[in-house]
Amino acid sequence: MVAQAGKDLLIKIDRTGDGVFETLAGLRATRLSFNAETVDVTSLNSEGGWRELLSGAGVKSASVSGSGVFKDTAEDARARQIFFDGQTPDFQVIIPDFGVVQGAFQISSIEYAGTYDGEATYELSLASAGAIEFTAL
Repeated sequence: MVAQAGKDLLIKIDRTGDGVFETLAGLRATRLSFNAETVDVTSLNSEGGWRELLSGAGVKSASVSGSGVFKDTAEDARARQIFFDGQTPDFQVIIPDFGVVQGAFQISSIEYAGTYDGEATYELSLASAGAIEFTAL
């Protein structure tokens, strides 16, 4: 993968459940991470005292975070409503020349900030709420 512009990493949401995804707000920075917890099965019989992990076990998760400015009050209101209702709509994260990550996510935090001489900004975090699909581009 060659160098890409950060603005090309997009977070999109299926607002109505009809499979049509739209960019969420005016993101300026985004981040995607995958995690897999391990299950340690080390015992006195472990060869050489080395840690052993149980293959295929553990909890997998994905998290997405972003920051920027909301395009309008409707975008802001929709994100707040998803958060307060605890909804888990489908989101897509588009990674140029790599792939698309798609699945249900819950908005786990929203933070607002601003200065007297600047625009209001936000930061939000999403936590996976089910199986995640990856489609290579």
